[in-house]
Amino acid sequence: MQDYYSLLGIPNTASPHDIKRAFREKAKRLHPDIAGTAGSEAMRKLLIAYEALSNRERRGEYDRAYSRFVKGGSFNYRSFLMEDPGDLERRAKLVFFDLLHLEEESALDTWRIHGGLAFAMEKYLDREDWMDCTFILAEELQKRECYYEAFMLLSGIIREERRRPYFRHYIVEVENALKELVRLRLKSAVDGETYVECMEILLGLGFSTREEARWMRSMAETLIRLGEMKDAETVFREALKRDPALPNVAQLRRKFEMLRHY
Repeated sequence: MQDYYSLLGIPNTASPHDIKRAFREKAKRLHPDIAGTAGSEAMRKLLIAYEALSNRERRGEYDRAYSRFVKGGSFNYRSFLMEDPGDLERRAKLVFFDLLHLEEESALDTWRIHGGLAFAMEKYLDREDWMDCTFILAEELQKRECYYEAFMLLSGIIREERRRPYFRHYIVEVENALKELVRLRLKSAVDGETYVECMEILLGLGFSTREEARWMRSMAETLIRLGEMKDAETVFREALKRDPALPNVAQLRRKFEMLRHY
């Protein structure tokens, strides 16, 4: 199995210039006109490796995770992890091992077989490994449009980071991934009740009051659609307390006034 560096054919000391050059050379050979459709999966993996290694923060996280977790030498660590299907510690480590080697489908299959979100991998992985594994897993779930699962994993990482920092500067990328997911994908991917529950989780993660106000406005709009007028008004008032200059509130105020007459 290949790690990101071996996939590109470079040492782990490669410079940004070496990484870019190696990617271009490999990508040329995988072009559809040369490799045909058979090269599409290899190209997908090549892009993942390049995107990670060409970003300084992501490369640092990958290097730290790989050096901590993956065993060296001739010992077949993956075969060892696949022994004894009832050993949940080995299953959790297998998920992480496969993610680090671009075997995402295998990792997701193992994760789902053992309960998905109910698979408490934090019990079986070191804290740092769990956080790295969970972020990569959330990325893969989002690519597959599993937005609720990705939201739950990302929010769990941020909650743990608030409790005791690990990602430090890299946490900004985790936070941005969660906020983009909420802004673009989540609302249309879940039912109203689930969306409200997600907003309640989001409001407990320590983001800015301005961001909280916008999420609360969206939460109030959803509560109106659910017919929960009292709760909607309460949430809306709290949103205005956080940001009195909250934009686009006139329409929501009119909706409240109109519904009070029914």
